[in-house]
Amino acid sequence: MTQGNLKYQFSRLSIAEKLIAINVLVFIVERLTTFLLRLPSNSIVQWFELPKDFFDFLVQPWSIVTYSFFHGGFGHLFWNMLLIYFVGRIFLNLFDARRFLNVYFLGVIMGGLFFFVGYNIFPAFFNVNAYLIGASAGASAILIFICAYMPNQEVRLIFFNVKLWYIGAFVVLMDLIQLPASGNAGGHLAHLGGALLGYWYARQLVNGSDIGAGFSRFLDAIVNLFKGSEKKAPLKTVYKSKKRGATTTSKAQYDKQSSQKKIDAILDKISKSGYESLSKAEKDFLFQAGKGD
Repeated sequence: MTQGNLKYQFSRLSIAEKLIAINVLVFIVERLTTFLLRLPSNSIVQWFELPKDFFDFLVQPWSIVTYSFFHGGFGHLFWNMLLIYFVGRIFLNLFDARRFLNVYFLGVIMGGLFFFVGYNIFPAFFNVNAYLIGASAGASAILIFICAYMPNQEVRLIFFNVKLWYIGAFVVLMDLIQLPASGNAGGHLAHLGGALLGYWYARQLVNGSDIGAGFSRFLDAIVNLFKGSEKKAPLKTVYKSKKRGATTTSKAQYDKQSSQKKIDAILDKISKSGYESLSKAEKDFLFQAGKGD
């Protein structure tokens, strides 16, 4: 498969599938590089993992995000990616890719903060040498966001239906129970941090406030830094083309606003009556809108 075909296939993936592909690629490259160059097992990961020590963190502040792209083994990677895939499909039927990234990466950051703060204020962790890797906090944020946004929506779980809020409550309860009993206390702290972010984000959104708006602007600013070298096309005084372009832009803006109003109305209906209250046409419209983003 040529490079052009790979780019095309990647561009067709949803944002959740792109995130999975990046995580898998990072895992493969890290493992192959370590093996082929006969490097110590943690020689690459140590530059991206989130350390518990404050001064170590100051040396690599990027680790508050990059830790989420590295995993301790195939099982760790597989279960995280499986959760992102299935929950991501539900999420992207309701919201666009930008909001998915907001919830996911804010969950990653909140999970990292829970780990970092927890290991520095609770005496139980003072003498434990630990670091954090894995996408679990982001995956937890997406899952709990969905559970909190439409808590009474029922999903099929093997042989019976169960409400989403039951699933969310069970996941959080299991992390709380396993926090002192397992050897992965840092991971469970991160899960709880991501879950808290997901819940908070969803409830604020139901009340009409998008707490991820500032984070979106921050991401846009970073992207624009890398586009700084691109030259803008010079203005042309071709008045006929300008008029036609203005008409097209106006129509496109009207269509976009009209579509967004319809999406907002459907989301309000979901928050009040659940996903199953939608008609087939409304479900199809949401699905197509999600694919378009």
